[in-house]
Amino acid sequence: MNRHLSAVTFFVDDYEPAIRYFTTILGFAITEDKVTGEDSRFVLITPPNSSMSLLLSKAKASEERALIGKQAANKVFLILHTDDFYRDYEHMLANAVEFLEAPREESYGIVAIFKDCYGNKWDLIQTA
Repeated sequence: MNRHLSAVTFFVDDYEPAIRYFTTILGFAITEDKVTGEDSRFVLITPPNSSMSLLLSKAKASEERALIGKQAANKVFLILHTDDFYRDYEHMLANAVEFLEAPREESYGIVAIFKDCYGNKWDLIQTA
């Protein structure tokens, strides 16, 4: 049996600013972008060399809009692995990404928590 997760829904207020953020600041690629209805698209953005994508979903209902930036409450929502922590950390700092802590070295690697443009918390990590 072969199963894997391919995408996770990520609520946004508008497609274009979200696409710009993830492609320009985080270096993700648009792997699919289809119009699926009036003011609705199927947009997958994927980090380099990843089999997991984010499905950008424009929040329409009030319960969806309430989740923008709070998809994991106050916990880290997603973990972004990198092969060069300080390269990506410096790029992100130069592009006004808010880090909630200084990089720290743990037994499992170098890590720091940052907030995306909506306020969701992420770990940027280079494993040991």
